Amino acid sequence: MVESSDAWSAGEVLQGTPPDIERVAVAFARFLRAEGLDVPMSSTLSFVDALDTVGIASRAGVYWAGRATLARRPEDIPVYDKIFDAVWMRGRYESREQGPVEHVTIATDDDGTDEDPDSSGGDDDGDEIITVRFSTAEVLAHKDFAEYSTAELAEARKLMARLRLVGSPRRSRRRVRSKRMRGRPDLRRTVRGAIRAGGEPIRRSFTEAGERPRRLVFLLDVSGSMEAYSRALVRFVHAAVVGRTKVEAFALGTRLTRMTRELSTRDPDAAIRRAASSVVDWSGGTRLGDGVRQFNDEWGQRGMARGAIVVILSDGWDRGDPAVMAEQMARLSRVAYKVVWVNPLKASAGYAPLAQGMAAALPYIDSFIEGHSLESLEHLAEVIAT
Repeated sequence: MVESSDAWSAGEVLQGTPPDIERVAVAFARFLRAEGLDVPMSSTLSFVDALDTVGIASRAGVYWAGRATLARRPEDIPVYDKIFDAVWMRGRYESREQGPVEHVTIATDDDGTDEDPDSSGGDDDGDEIITVRFSTAEVLAHKDFAEYSTAELAEARKLMARLRLVGSPRRSRRRVRSKRMRGRPDLRRTVRGAIRAGGEPIRRSFTEAGERPRRLVFLLDVSGSMEAYSRALVRFVHAAVVGRTKVEAFALGTRLTRMTRELSTRDPDAAIRRAASSVVDWSGGTRLGDGVRQFNDEWGQRGMARGAIVVILSDGWDRGDPAVMAEQMARLSRVAYKVVWVNPLKASAGYAPLAQGMAAALPYIDSFIEGHSLESLEHLAEVIAT
């Protein structure tokens, strides 16, 4: 039995000292041997050297360091993946033998360790506690929004606020001074310069069209089929509204509801409560085509969508007429600079855009991307910037 005092702290592990890395490598190799893998001491030493190079703060780095050194045959890879998932992802490994149960406690960078409830108190013979630390941002980046807890949603909102949603600029009617000595002549500045030079126009001045950021418009599907994702995506939309100017937000359900004003307050909880109270059909049905038509009629073609980047966050399920959806998406694509569709279901294995609303809208979309995780929202920020 290894006493609890022998388990190293997360802070010590992060320092990357050789003894810590060796103990991590030896413990993991022992877990693999318990499942029947042939892991000689030379492979364990190679794993130690690899961890010493890549460190243990990155889950991906640890995975490939172990796979390259400990999984010696192709048939070892499925077993390796299973044990890696149990140890480094879920934080708990149980031997298949009728012997002692060994625990691995995974800690985050924020709140210390997440202790296993079965490991508290008592004298549990054969228990070994190993504490390893991964970045919360890295863990949440790949996790599906549908699996988020309330605490993880709050942490994810902080990470969403760091995303830079900056689109390509558009030309403005306001003219600015040209530094390239070309454009429209600026007579006033040219005359003033001539007066300072004794009446001689030594240097001519010019003006050119200025630039301003493009408007960003979010149309968020809040229907029942999107409930697992809309609670996270509305936090992303709120971060965008308070993080930059020229952002508009609408909720799509059985009707269209503008919620820019409700999301403008910087308190995220208060903003989301106000937005939810203003949307009477939250988690109800969905008529995407009618909602896009209402946006086109009341807001889009009157100026809000002209030259804007329009982002639709929806799974594409629509109870309305697909012909209406196709017609309204065609109208929207003619006035918008770019139409981006973010679909959380796109990350599912074997996904195909067969939902009638999604299939009708697809020909009029400039970018069709996933929207199930923080990593996919980072990709959205890149798409908006191009």
